This record gives sequence, C-alpha cells and structure tokens, in this order.
Amino acid sequence: MAKPPIYDIKQLLGLHPSSHELASHISSLTARAAKADATVPEVKSYADAVYFNYFALGLSLLFKPVGDYKPKIGLKREDLRDSDLVLDGIDIYNVVKSSKPSTAKPFVAYPMSPLVLTLSSQPPEQDAKPRPSQFEVKHETTGKEFVASMGEPDRKGGGAGPSSGSIGIWCEWSRDGVMVEFGGEESRGPQAWERGKDAVWKVISVFPPGGSA
Repeated sequence: MAKPPIYDIKQLLGLHPSSHELASHISSLTARAAKADATVPEVKSYADAVYFNYFALGLSLLFKPVGDYKPKIGLKREDLRDSDLVLDGIDIYNVVKSSKPSTAKPFVAYPMSPLVLTLSSQPPEQDAKPRPSQFEVKHETTGKEFVASMGEPDRKGGGAGPSSGSIGIWCEWSRDGVMVEFGGEESRGPQAWERGKDAVWKVISVFPPGGSA
C-alpha cells in the first residue's frame, strides 16, 4: 500500500532531493493536479542554493548545500549531489484573482487544500492568548484569519506607496517558521494595512522555526 501523502508540509524540511518522503509528496500533488509531467522541476543551481520550481504544482523548493559542497551555476538535475543537499525552504503558491498578472513564469495554485501548518505552543510575546496546535489554510484564507489563529506576527512589511507599484503586505511568524505574502488590491497601497485583513494569501514560505525566510 502506498504511503499516505504528507499534509504537514514542515515534515519535508531537512530531506534530500531524492528522499522517498519528498517523492511521495510530489507524486500526490501531481495526481491531484492531473498533470503527468508536473513531477519534473525547473532546476536553478547556485553556489549557496538550489531551487526546484514546480510551476504546475504551485511549489518551489529551496535546497541548501551542506558540508563543503558548492554547486555550479546552471547544473542539470542529474548533475546534483543529492546527499549534500537538504530542503531548507518551501514556497507554496496561491492564485489571487484580483492580483495583477506577472511577467514572470506563473505558478498555479497549490493543489492540496487545506494546507496544514503546525504551530508552536508558545504564542508571540506580544500576544499572550493560547494558540491551536495546527492551522488549516484554504485557498481563500485571509489575513484576518491568519492573525486570529497564529497571533500577531513577529515581523511584517510591504504595502507602502501607490497601489500600482508597491509590493503586497507580508507577515512572518518566526517561531513557527512561516512567512505569508498577501495578494490582491487589498494588499497594496497606502491603506494596505487597514484593508489587509481581507487580503487573501498569495505565497506561504515555510522554513526552519526560529529562522527567517
């Protein structure tokens, strides 16, 4: 019997590119997306990072070289030393209908919903109320819902300037290893933080707890 897919995305952190658990997760996403070629990522290699971009799955994986391994720029998938790479960051994409189209190659919406995020039992210092052990994120989850479950973020930014040129607001919960960028008109412009409670998430970045995206 096939191993069930990993729904707690943080369990993938620390794995090697060729690990069985990671391959199983990619396969489960591919089955949901109904695109047979989606398992093949676009690989971008640099001396300090290797990215696996799965545009058809709404997923980007950041692998960190360990030891003395320094990948060359432009390596193909088969040229990588998998045993010297560990997963250090995950970007999960959503499609926000009111967002302006990007000139970059687009990611589709991550095909698994809800996305389960495990939370630290200790709330942020500025928010003493108890927190749930998990937070289920759906495609339509808004900024207000993130804060209601996760508490006030440790860091936040974006949203300044004219709505046509500013970046979307973002919030980071460092102890949970989660950063969220929001999309749509509500997330940009001088009044973005007043309207941001209604903004839907655009990208969720997951990284080792205690660090920073």
